[in-house]
Amino acid sequence: MNRPFLLGTRGSALALAQVELVRKALLAVDRDLKIEVKKITTSGDHRSDFSDACLSGAGVKGLFTKEIEQALLDGTIDAAVHSCKDLPGHLAEGLEVRAVLERANTADVLITKTPRTFSGLPQGAHIATSSVRRRRQLLWLRPDLVIEEMRGNVPTRINKLGLSNTLEGIVLAKAGLDRLGLSREGLHMDILPTLPAIGQGAIALECRSSDKVTAALLAPINHGPTLCCIRAERELLRLLNGDCHLPVGVGTRLEGAKLFMQAIIFGAEGEPPLTASASGPADAPEELASNLFNHIQP
Repeated sequence: MNRPFLLGTRGSALALAQVELVRKALLAVDRDLKIEVKKITTSGDHRSDFSDACLSGAGVKGLFTKEIEQALLDGTIDAAVHSCKDLPGHLAEGLEVRAVLERANTADVLITKTPRTFSGLPQGAHIATSSVRRRRQLLWLRPDLVIEEMRGNVPTRINKLGLSNTLEGIVLAKAGLDRLGLSREGLHMDILPTLPAIGQGAIALECRSSDKVTAALLAPINHGPTLCCIRAERELLRLLNGDCHLPVGVGTRLEGAKLFMQAIIFGAEGEPPLTASASGPADAPEELASNLFNHIQP
């Protein structure tokens, strides 16, 4: 490539930390590769209220990827760096995920002002999250909790917790805390028994399907075991047509040549969740997702 390789990303601290991991991975393969990072503001970055997107069924995932995907289609960038959990089930025509980095810790964590476990929270404790999936799972496990809405980037939410007189804690992804180096700053954290979001902990690299040069550049940094799990999870997302109006938690693990998958899916408020689990050969992740989808039971 005679010009710099152009990576597109959101401009948040977490997004930039993720694109730096991609940059380092690419340079470890080819130290002479020239890389430029283009920060792109998305529709989701302009909004603080996503309730209308949820209620309409449009969902919030596309709000954080649409403009970046358009830059790909326009040829403004060569590859997009996404938090995989932000990607909708259906990508724009002509685009595909060509690589993923090795997956980080997929856990949700409870962050509290004082050392507490989830089970040790007092009755009626106020907990904040921006995720419908987390809210539904937390209330299923602890119906006594009061779940409040909180948005903003990771450092902002941690600061809000410190300033609040009512909140006992907030829930965030362990992967984001690790990538920002916040796990080492003495936060009081407890790993939650919730199932993570589809794609949580994975960094996805999206490019034009027709761009063979970019595909060749990304191939050496692709982590095969992670991609295997992501393929199964994203196929389930596609089958469910899921977004924030259909909260889904999924746990996927690869053991040798076998792939294991479990899911929890919430419908209307007050109804018990649907659960399912399945296993199958690792070389057929989409088939496994289809099998799990067909056996979802109350």
